[in-house]
Amino acid sequence: MRPPFTVQIAAVLVASVFAVAPLAGLPPQARGKAPDVKTVSDPWPDEKTLEDRRKSAENRRLFEGTDPLPITITADFRAVQRDRDPKSLKTFPATVTVPTDNGGTTTVPIQIRTRGHSRRLRQTCDFAPLRLEFPKDDVRKTVFEGHGPLKLGTHCRPNNEFEQYVLREYTVYRMYNLLTPYSFRARLAKVTYVDPAQKKTVESKYGMFIEDDDDVAKRMMGRITERQGLLFHNAHLDTITLMTLFEYMIGNTDMSMSKQHNVRIVQTPANYFPIPYDFDYAGLVDTAYAVADTKQFGIQSVRDRLYRGPCKTAAELEPFFVKMRAVKPDIMALFEALPDMTPSYRKDAQKYLDEFYKTIDRPGAARTAFIDHCDKRAGM
Repeated sequence: MRPPFTVQIAAVLVASVFAVAPLAGLPPQARGKAPDVKTVSDPWPDEKTLEDRRKSAENRRLFEGTDPLPITITADFRAVQRDRDPKSLKTFPATVTVPTDNGGTTTVPIQIRTRGHSRRLRQTCDFAPLRLEFPKDDVRKTVFEGHGPLKLGTHCRPNNEFEQYVLREYTVYRMYNLLTPYSFRARLAKVTYVDPAQKKTVESKYGMFIEDDDDVAKRMMGRITERQGLLFHNAHLDTITLMTLFEYMIGNTDMSMSKQHNVRIVQTPANYFPIPYDFDYAGLVDTAYAVADTKQFGIQSVRDRLYRGPCKTAAELEPFFVKMRAVKPDIMALFEALPDMTPSYRKDAQKYLDEFYKTIDRPGAARTAFIDHCDKRAGM
């Protein structure tokens, strides 16, 4: 049995060569250059305050479990789903019914709205992803205690294929959790959507809660920054290397650290750390709507892998490969742990990942993938 996520974090921070905090314990060459920290006007809190925030964020009850959380959201979903303006911040009243510790349920008022860019478009999703805003006083002693806003990934369309995408992307988040605690946590939910105006259940589908940006930053004893234009030498290079190798592993080119596209940046007093999210365009997830950027990257399919990380020697890459090999059994087990994942996809996903492991196990193939054609760019 794997230890709780918070215990994993403590172990990684102490033992792993890829532990990225506390930064004071890292050798100077591992810290990287922290660019223009003075751009942040707010002073940093004292060490005790940062530590208290870290513990609070780590111990969110929502992310302590891995079983799908059964909830019911009641709202005027016709009105909610009509709001497809990517810039809209309009919210709608709703309620969420959640399990209680005594085996019952409790219902609390919330505000919800649609979110996202491409998935807010009708041609992509009939049922857009949601943002749930919890009143903190009302969710005390529930699984949502401590949370304000949370992202909820939805099934997008009513057919079963799109619900499968939720399970697939959730598994990718869990994969990255195995490699580093500096990653977004996710929790599956079995969501029943009820519309009183229609006097019926709209859908009952899998959804996925994604950890709030600020909680990720607090766990790292840092804060989210909107700074763009970061290059490889500006940020923590080990974190960048691990992230870009992982993106290669899952076949994802739909991200940019410098533009903060599907990557959030956590700033600590000493450095910047990229944290990836939103993996639905990855070849491993293999959504029907994902399209490869052939013009920019020269790939024909999202299943084609392309390394976009820092140029490294074989000796420099090997410690990362060792780490990724070590978690292979746990990664493969993630696909077996979800009984509702289709067997055909499970088999295909494990085969796709096996191809990655064959690449890093063969020096010639690894050199071709990560060294010979490495673009010596200063960032991505």
